[in-house]
Amino acid sequence: MRSLVPRPRALAVVLTGAALAFSPVTGQATAKLPAAPMNDCFVPPASAAAKGGRGADTRDVSVAEQKAIQARTAQLLKAKAARGVSVPKGALAAASVPVYVHVMRDAAGNGDVTNTQIADQIAVLNKTFAGQEAPGTAANTGFTFTLAGTFRYNNNNWHKDKQSSTYRKQTRKGGANALNIWLVDFSYLGIATFPWDYARNPGIDGIRVQYTSLPGGTATNYDLGETATHEAGHWFGLYHTFQGGCTSTNDEVSDTPAQSSSTNGCPEGRDSCSLPGLDPIHNYMDYSYDTCYNQFSPGQSSRISSMWTAYRA
Repeated sequence: MRSLVPRPRALAVVLTGAALAFSPVTGQATAKLPAAPMNDCFVPPASAAAKGGRGADTRDVSVAEQKAIQARTAQLLKAKAARGVSVPKGALAAASVPVYVHVMRDAAGNGDVTNTQIADQIAVLNKTFAGQEAPGTAANTGFTFTLAGTFRYNNNNWHKDKQSSTYRKQTRKGGANALNIWLVDFSYLGIATFPWDYARNPGIDGIRVQYTSLPGGTATNYDLGETATHEAGHWFGLYHTFQGGCTSTNDEVSDTPAQSSSTNGCPEGRDSCSLPGLDPIHNYMDYSYDTCYNQFSPGQSSRISSMWTAYRA
């Protein structure tokens, strides 16, 4: 495996720290997930395989909390409708999302990515949220992404995603509508916060992404930038497609068939539940390989719009 060579860049912020040995990510490692902070997104059942076998990206949300979130969302949408800012049923919220990328290198500069990789990652977000990977099947959510700033830091702890609450609060940019992406070297492919957690703890809002998963990276099977799409899906308010297992409500989106557990690879025809429909292995909110992903569903697009209007608009 190779390390990325640092290149000149605009807008750099550099902090100091003791040197660390570089640990390339192979994409095949396994890790036990520690207890996640309460502000990180939904966790699959304990028995579910982690994305790429490298750690789950989410936290537990009880049935009671799900119901509370539903009630709170409905309340906020009703209040905003009274002010004339609600999204009519069936319409899209559609907005341009400013993106701030934070490259968390160690003291030796390991963990860097190029400006080209960052630009390519923004292009992937625009392509996936516009439904361009499966025209005619994938939903166009109406959301676009614009790079608002790139910041680079040299800090051993931050590079390994240690002291994450501290570094996010110190570095986060923008308001509720701004997507902050921290590129780190950890055991997971990504971790995200949900939109309904923003009001409670805005300083940590955003997604943390394994830096080798960017386009041109070295994360085997996960090097096309689709991890950021998956985590951004959570940031917009989507659950995993396997949320709830084989239940009729599963991920609270009616057009994503239920599945009993997360997907590994791209097993065409997988059908893990007796309920109608094959497992949605091509959906960005499953745990499939990057090459397998190609769509958000129309129902997910509608949920994104509702959540955006309730919590981020």
